Amino acid sequence: MSSSDIFIGETIGTAILILLGGGVCAAVTLKASKARNAGWLAITFGWGFAVLTAVYTSAPLSGAHLNPAVTLALAIKDKDFSNLPVYWGGQLLGAMIGATLVWVAYYGQFHAHLTDKEIVGGPGAQATATKAVEAQETGAGPVLGIFSTGPEIRNVVQNLLTEIIGTVVLVLAVLTQGLNDKGNGLGTIGALITSLVVVGIGLSLGGPTGYAINPARDLGPRIVHALLPLPNKGGSDWSYAWIPVVGPLIGAAIAAGIYNVAFA
Repeated sequence: MSSSDIFIGETIGTAILILLGGGVCAAVTLKASKARNAGWLAITFGWGFAVLTAVYTSAPLSGAHLNPAVTLALAIKDKDFSNLPVYWGGQLLGAMIGATLVWVAYYGQFHAHLTDKEIVGGPGAQATATKAVEAQETGAGPVLGIFSTGPEIRNVVQNLLTEIIGTVVLVLAVLTQGLNDKGNGLGTIGALITSLVVVGIGLSLGGPTGYAINPARDLGPRIVHALLPLPNKGGSDWSYAWIPVVGPLIGAAIAAGIYNVAFA
């Protein structure tokens, strides 16, 4: 794979991943959406299908890493870090493109949600109990959860460990079952396996932090949230932003170490 193939493949694949994954979060969150309040099952399966679609689309070009943690683990496994910057650059750019497309697709719903007094408060708002929980949190605006993750209980050690544990599960699944014949990305069956693993992680481990398990998936959309001209959007919670970046990278390194010791 050439550097241009890797960059283009990761950009397209990660954009699709975030468009569909962020899209299901928008569908469940925004007031004027037909899928409003569809719940956690819809989100977890939506993200699983997002992974499946993105992998099938980008695998021929880049091997479909779509996740800096997966790229780091493969680099550690193969002791080859030469393509790391190209993969990471494409993944971050793709995540930002995907998040922007979510905003475009739900433009009217974003405006209706963020100008609703029950959501953002202000004069004329109903009782505080009717407002979205996010609007009452310091540092996180009422639609930040569409773009990036956040903890239900803010505890740095627990939040970091949750992201580490979830990423170890994901990366071990990729390394042991999901690689193609060349060992440099996800194959056809690997795409299905990995998408189901992502659903399983979401159902079992996603409750505490929203299971980023992917630094680009969280950081790219968070940057977009900070830049978009959304009315009453609130903060982007930058004080938490390092956890869904550092946690998955640590988890990837641990998983790669486990693989090299136990499976290689």
